[in-house]
Amino acid sequence: MPAVRVRRPAHLPEQDCQLARPPRTAMARSVVDAASWARFPDIAQSIVAAACQQRLVTPDEVLEVLGRVPRAPRRALIGATARDAAGGAGALSEIDFIRLCRRYRLPMPDLQDRRVDASGRVRYRDAYWRAYRLHVEVDGAHHMEAAHWEADMRRQNDIWTSGDRILRFSAHQVRTRPAEIAAALRTALTAAGWPESRKS
Repeated sequence: MPAVRVRRPAHLPEQDCQLARPPRTAMARSVVDAASWARFPDIAQSIVAAACQQRLVTPDEVLEVLGRVPRAPRRALIGATARDAAGGAGALSEIDFIRLCRRYRLPMPDLQDRRVDASGRVRYRDAYWRAYRLHVEVDGAHHMEAAHWEADMRRQNDIWTSGDRILRFSAHQVRTRPAEIAAALRTALTAAGWPESRKS
């Protein structure tokens, strides 16, 4: 099968093996291996984030495997991504957003914060600063589809009419224009009462 590339790990502890037919590695080890062997760093991060978001593994399980594989390629990147996922980031765009907040010394939001909208449906906010009543949504490409766009408008109007503020950014903006995004966040947080002493 020419489309399949076979890789064999140099070090495979017993706890990373799963008794099954055919024999296989445990899920956490598979995630670490897939991220290590991914062609690009972004793909490696997406593998770890998606596995944690889909609850195939926990961030702690990924970090535990890394402890047994000290020479894993991209070890630092995989570990950082797992720790971000432990903090609530469930997608690569959310991981980029959290790293932006750290880089520009902004207060850390709650991620995937649960709320009930005006119709009684449970919704999850990408990022929310409860003390400042500020929401941020980081939109992927699917939000440009007509059905998503109208649903997003309804949710945004619901947030605004409740008295909170909302900012929307594309995942591409977060990745390629972080200074611009940070400036907008800083302005909104300051307008909502973020004290000057917290900015330095």
